[in-house]
Amino acid sequence: MAYHDDWRELAAQLRVDSIRATTEAGSGHPTSSLSAADLMAVLLAGHLRYDFGQPKHPNNDHLVFSKGHASPLLYAMFKAAEAISDEQLMSLRKSGSPLEGHPAPVLPWVEVATGSLGQGLAIGVGMALAGRYLDKLPYRVWVLSGDSEMAEGSVWEAVEHAAFYKLANLTCILDVNRLGQRGPTMLEWNTAAYAARARAFGWETIEIDGHDLRAIDEAYSRAAAADAPVMIVARTVKGKGASTVENRDGWHGKALPKEDAEKAIADLGGRRSIVVKVRIPEPLALPVREGAVRPTLPSYGVGDSVATRRAYGDALRALGAARPEVVVLDGEVSNSTYAEEFAHTYPDRYFEMYIAEQQMVATAVGLQVRGYVPFASTFAAFLTRAYDFIRMAAVSRANLRLCGSHAGVSIGADGPSQMGLEDLAMMRAVGGSTVLYPCDANQTAQLVAAMADRTGIVYLRTTREKTPVIYPADRRFLIGGSAVVRRSDRDQVTVIGAGITVHEALRAAGQLAGEGIAVRVIDAYSVKPIDRQTLLEAARETGRLIVVEDHWPEGGLGEAVLSALAGTVPFPHVMTLGVREMPGSGTPEEMLESAGISASHIARAVRSLVPVSGPARG
Repeated sequence: MAYHDDWRELAAQLRVDSIRATTEAGSGHPTSSLSAADLMAVLLAGHLRYDFGQPKHPNNDHLVFSKGHASPLLYAMFKAAEAISDEQLMSLRKSGSPLEGHPAPVLPWVEVATGSLGQGLAIGVGMALAGRYLDKLPYRVWVLSGDSEMAEGSVWEAVEHAAFYKLANLTCILDVNRLGQRGPTMLEWNTAAYAARARAFGWETIEIDGHDLRAIDEAYSRAAAADAPVMIVARTVKGKGASTVENRDGWHGKALPKEDAEKAIADLGGRRSIVVKVRIPEPLALPVREGAVRPTLPSYGVGDSVATRRAYGDALRALGAARPEVVVLDGEVSNSTYAEEFAHTYPDRYFEMYIAEQQMVATAVGLQVRGYVPFASTFAAFLTRAYDFIRMAAVSRANLRLCGSHAGVSIGADGPSQMGLEDLAMMRAVGGSTVLYPCDANQTAQLVAAMADRTGIVYLRTTREKTPVIYPADRRFLIGGSAVVRRSDRDQVTVIGAGITVHEALRAAGQLAGEGIAVRVIDAYSVKPIDRQTLLEAARETGRLIVVEDHWPEGGLGEAVLSALAGTVPFPHVMTLGVREMPGSGTPEEMLESAGISASHIARAVRSLVPVSGPARG
């Protein structure tokens, strides 16, 4: 396609196909698709560089539909590029179809899931960071955003980080169609206000009529030549081209009835079968990455006192030496999470996200699209801010490694605002996630190395305080396993802990041994997947289990154990000790004691379960 008349016809086809598909589905967002059709027609036919036959081509541009509800438009583009057939297009939103209501990577040309508004631009920042600083390739990242999502704080985290990192390879196409789901947006058609805000952060801005094909073309050309990220603020009309819904409130998320759809299609000139030969990217070579080698992990002597957060940092540095694809991000607490160990050694592969946890997770999602292995860390409590991004990362089938330090009441005097007490529940609930909670430094190093090759969302919980090293450096720890730290043939009760409570359990077991009470201690370092077989064996042999966790009882280790034991006959006696009242400030020892999860409380709980003599079951 050469120029404006051809683009106008393509835009009409995109509108017609968006209407057809949503009317056939009986649901969807045609009006949001129609407003951006001109913007996407010019991009597809004139400026995008993409080989649909090779969606993993390293030099392909990246297109992110942050306004994911406009998926009918995206799928209409795929049809125009001959990536899908008309029959496939008409399967929109139907059971078994990869053309879901919002885009997801079940299609090879969709790299991340969108639909939770305010995330696409943030993920685009991660992709653009990879292009500028790691791949060093000239591909561009194009993000189609909607005006409603500009109310999300995460958008402005993305805007400030893109400017800070000088991401001139990033263009945000802002579709200002004025109408949101329930009425006018906050700024309606005040495109100058959007532009002023973006400029204040250091972006170049271009205000255009989003239906003027020449203006769109010129804006894209200017964006490609800019030396800063560019926001194209395009005034558009929601439902453009369909007179019964054009610029009318109350049509968001509603398919046109058949008669209205037929009229709109006729007004638009009917169906077309235009095929766009999208220009493929330049055949530039990727920078050569050195091959991965087995990392030489740090080791610590049994009996040493080392914080697991320290071991996390040391292990990251070791991974950095062995795995050139490993990158690290942190939320301005790297001197506490010890991600600074990697940052000091491999500054070219470390990205500071400052106090912007949503952007940190989004950046990691964007980086993993390009084949990097991102580790992102902050305090466990602060990852709650980014939970929607973590949830959507699972929908994206993204591979992320997250570390939350300073977990639980054992952090001490900083108080409850800094204590991660919900993180295990939060991370366990993520689809396909892995949740790890090591208790000593050697175990931590082993698990960090295992995280690098684990698919899905992997979460590692680390402890602020130094804890004794109880495992030799050559011991191996598998995800899905556990460690029986103490056992005998006379065990009467099993105490199950993870992280800090393993050490409290061992202290309690030592006290009780002097009273003639034998206690088995299990280190359930893999909270999800949990080692069901070891738990079943303990239930069968001792009949009484006490789970101790530095976490609220809801959703944590205790409930993980109970879920694993579901259906067991006879069911063991299970007691859970967790943080049940809002903590305050104090020393770590005082906080563990006041929360009822210290060695003395564990010993008291064991005594309450022990019969007059003998184990519960032989």
